[in-house]
Amino acid sequence: MARALVLVLDSVGIGAAPDAARYGDEGADTIGHIAEVCAHGQADRASLRAGPLRLPNLVELGLGEASRLSTGCVPPGLQSDTQPIGRYGCAAEISKGKDTPSGHWELAGVPVLFDWGYFPREVPCFAPKLISALCQQANLPGILGNCHASGTEIIAKLGEEHITSGKPICYTSADSVFQIAAHEDTFGLERLYELCTVARRLVDPLRIGRVIARPFVGSSAGDFVRTGNRRDYSVPPPRPTILDRATQAGRCVFSVGKIGDIFAHCGTGRVLKANGNAALFDRTLEGLSALPEGGLLFANFIDFDSLHGHRRDPAGYAAALEAFDARIPEIRRMMREDDLLVITADHGCDPTWRGTDHTREQVPVLLFGPSLSAGPIGRRETFADVAAAIDEHLALASASASAGTGRDMLHSRAPAL
Repeated sequence: MARALVLVLDSVGIGAAPDAARYGDEGADTIGHIAEVCAHGQADRASLRAGPLRLPNLVELGLGEASRLSTGCVPPGLQSDTQPIGRYGCAAEISKGKDTPSGHWELAGVPVLFDWGYFPREVPCFAPKLISALCQQANLPGILGNCHASGTEIIAKLGEEHITSGKPICYTSADSVFQIAAHEDTFGLERLYELCTVARRLVDPLRIGRVIARPFVGSSAGDFVRTGNRRDYSVPPPRPTILDRATQAGRCVFSVGKIGDIFAHCGTGRVLKANGNAALFDRTLEGLSALPEGGLLFANFIDFDSLHGHRRDPAGYAAALEAFDARIPEIRRMMREDDLLVITADHGCDPTWRGTDHTREQVPVLLFGPSLSAGPIGRRETFADVAAAIDEHLALASASASAGTGRDMLHSRAPAL
């Protein structure tokens, strides 16, 4: 029986989505703009990398041609004289957002067709009633922040006051999210988690997608750093995903990284946690080595987004892409004849774009298997086509197809749109 692996490169978009203008993101292109910065020598750092963007393994799987389908051109450094060895295309999102849960849920066959709740950009951004209830129920002296902010910047700005006052730092972004930063030692990690549980209950009526615990360590603004003990408190998907269907069919499921949190631990099986892309790759290999026939492994690689996209760091992003690319042969060597590998993304986060938020982009869809024929799969109308491919490959009940939100990519050539 076949096995399937879905690797989500968090925020690795390949060009503005058809509706990007509605989000203020017309012209965004995460991979394309990183490649251009590298080609002009603007991403050269002696400690990280130098020269054009080099992703030979992703290009061999079809990344350059997927970018061509999205934008009309291949980014600098991603050209190839040979045809890709896998199936390749790009996909647009039909969910009403450019956030992590929406992207992942749609990849898993459940597009977000309802409207998330968002906090306004005014200061303060949280209603007094919400903060009063939070402070009362969690026994807090008050909060700091209460605004839209970059997580690293607001910790540097308010971290020292947080330590002395005992007030957690609460902030949001363009996503449907309530984030709480607190010092692991002075505030306490378990206390932060308990606080997030209270916040999750309070923001449920507001349709907020996630409450995120953002623990950090350090003694002053100059050395504060977020730790790997982040935890996301998400609402569960409104319908069964491919993870649920695999679990209900008695298949083994491994979830690597923050997949468990994103899906509110619904159908996510055994969770393999790690801090950073390198460790997440190690855990992916660990899961693959133990994955039985008929099993599903679903992984998220977060560093592209959290360390480089949001921080608008093209050089670091390029280096992270190249480090990931260099390890793809490790997965290919472990694949069996009937295995299917899917490499994709959940949204964009163009490090050359204005602001620090995600960008509404199309994502690459790269399919590879030792017995899978190569060729283009075109421009897909929804991320849910990934779920349809997994349903087909693992012979699961295809709820995505019956709902009209996913189409087969394994046997058809490029669809006409």
